[in-house]
Amino acid sequence: MSVAHSAGRLLLTLLLTEAGKTLGNAHSLCLDLTIKSQSRPGQPWCRVQASMNTKPFLQYDSDSNKVKPLGFLGKEVNDTNVWTGLSETLAEAGKELKMVLPVTKLDKKETRGPPTLQVKMCCQREAEQCSGASLHFSLNGRTALLLDTMSVTWTVIDPGATGIKEEWENDQELAKYFRTISTGDCSYWLREFLEHWENMLLQRPQNH
Repeated sequence: MSVAHSAGRLLLTLLLTEAGKTLGNAHSLCLDLTIKSQSRPGQPWCRVQASMNTKPFLQYDSDSNKVKPLGFLGKEVNDTNVWTGLSETLAEAGKELKMVLPVTKLDKKETRGPPTLQVKMCCQREAEQCSGASLHFSLNGRTALLLDTMSVTWTVIDPGATGIKEEWENDQELAKYFRTISTGDCSYWLREFLEHWENMLLQRPQNH
């Protein structure tokens, strides 16, 4: 592993650790999306798991096109209006990301099967406002890029992703979409779920 790659992984670990922390009044929402350019019959091409303050509370897959609740928070927010909107937005996000997959490669020589894109989207709220948002992209399990959507700053983790970064950076519509879904949609979901999260904490026994 190169020094640059090691440093990139360290930077990514630090950033994602900060995104997952809950300190004082800070709260985080993270969505892990896995998108395949091709899938076998009966296997979804898009899967999503969402976590609030590192606790999983929903799953989504493209086959059922439904959001499945997980844990106490999932049951608390199931069937709310924001839950329905979240399901629709996740379906749209999967389609949007799938469109960029056929031409996305880390290495020119890389030809092993259809590519799979993993995206980790995180946002934070503190003092009743969005205080951070980022997207972390991996391709076929290789960490590739990190986008801080608050400052629209790209960080190349894998040198092979430099071309992808330049292409996505120059695509104004795609860059705008990434920023909107992370600082807008994600922050809105987090704000809406916070009241339910606080109710859940009050209802649950303190030793669980």
